[in-house]
Amino acid sequence: MISFQTNVDSMNAQNNLSVNNQLQSNTIQQLTSGFRINKSGDDAAGLAIANGYRDNVAELTQGVSNANDGISQLQIIDGGLSNISTILDRMKTLATQSASGTFTGSRATLDQEYQQLMSEITRQATNINLNSGGTFNQNLSVYIGGAKTTSNATVNVNLGGATNAVDAASLGLSGTSVAGGSGGLTGNALNVTTPGAMFVKGATNQVFTFNYINSSGTAASATATLTASTSGSTLTQALSSLNSQLTSAGITAGVDSNGHLQFTSAGAFTVSDSNATTAVTNSLTDYSAYVAGSGTGAGTGLNSANYSLSTAAAPAISAGTETLTFTTAAGASVSVGLTSTTGDTAAHAIAALNTALNSYGINAVASGSGISLQSANSFTVTNSSNSTFAGTGVVATVASQAATNVAVTAPTSSNGGSTAIAAINSAIQALGLVQGSVGAGENKLQYAINLAQSQISNFSTAESQIRDANIAADAANLTKAQVLEQSSIAAMAQANAEPQAVLKLLQNL
Repeated sequence: MISFQTNVDSMNAQNNLSVNNQLQSNTIQQLTSGFRINKSGDDAAGLAIANGYRDNVAELTQGVSNANDGISQLQIIDGGLSNISTILDRMKTLATQSASGTFTGSRATLDQEYQQLMSEITRQATNINLNSGGTFNQNLSVYIGGAKTTSNATVNVNLGGATNAVDAASLGLSGTSVAGGSGGLTGNALNVTTPGAMFVKGATNQVFTFNYINSSGTAASATATLTASTSGSTLTQALSSLNSQLTSAGITAGVDSNGHLQFTSAGAFTVSDSNATTAVTNSLTDYSAYVAGSGTGAGTGLNSANYSLSTAAAPAISAGTETLTFTTAAGASVSVGLTSTTGDTAAHAIAALNTALNSYGINAVASGSGISLQSANSFTVTNSSNSTFAGTGVVATVASQAATNVAVTAPTSSNGGSTAIAAINSAIQALGLVQGSVGAGENKLQYAINLAQSQISNFSTAESQIRDANIAADAANLTKAQVLEQSSIAAMAQANAEPQAVLKLLQNL
């Protein structure tokens, strides 16, 4: 039907022109953006899936960065552990040198370096934050991503707890020395290394009392108690308990080459078994040697690796003054005046002696009711005024050697070095376990990076399949849209010309 009012052909041409124009516009947008989906209307479902893939890629990309940061930090820790291992090698050398019975040099000189190296281990452990309670002495969690649950998306490197700390105390080195400073209990011959042996059973505790020189250079005392139990404790547990109580005193409990209990320290000390006359079931010492009448000093010990002179105080000390003159191996001389009252004890004399003698490397500590004078180097002592006493002087043994140089006992013990070797061996083993944990952590993070990079590649490919434009198809569609648009325009021109034919019909009217 020919009509003025409605040109159907023109309307069809317009509609098709609009469709073809939209096709061309969308195709140009896809070609210029490179994406098939540029708005939600292009493919709502596909866009949601593609966004999920893109989110995973973003998470994993940062996860790879996290893992690389973690590996870098572990490598820093690993380098510090390697350096500590080198320090332990040097300490082992010093301890081995001291442990030799034929060593004729100064064990005090060896121990000076040994103690400094021990402090350096703690300093370096603190620097890499792997000291006890340090920043990295914990379970380190590195979030990688790429999983539905947080636990699966996280790589854990557990460096927590005392077993993973590498400061000197955590490695079990505190209190050790190579000065040969060891002391066993007089009369004790009990071998505590019997396989499977359990100690301190029952209800009676075993208590050890120590007199030592503290970091301030003054005499101090400490007790270490082994708590009794029905089942008892293993040797390892007993020694661990003693050492935990003696750390502040710088004294270490161990076992000598004969399997007997011994105590080690770099400084002066004496030790006594407070239960020397009380039977403790399965004790760490031989109580048969401590029965009444077994002799003076039973159940006691001192630093046998120091030059030492034990002075027994008399049962009753008379009032008076005595002067002790000390001469060191280097030739330095110092006189100490001691004044006592009737019934006095040796306690006040110890304080006076330490005040005067600390700078000369000589220390006085209590030994029973008497005094033990100890030094890393040889010394002699003369009592020049004992005649002023109406009775017995405070330092009775010296008083009986009037105006005579009293020869002190020369150190012969190498057990300090032997004990240090055992401690270093344990420290090396403990450090190796930490290094193993760090190395395993580095490998775990590298494997996690490999997986994450693979996931990034695959997620990106999956997103590309949905979101990216097909350039070849879009190029063809653009050509098609351009041709159709031109055809639509030409057809619309023809359709618009149709009403002109009606005029020719009207001309004949």
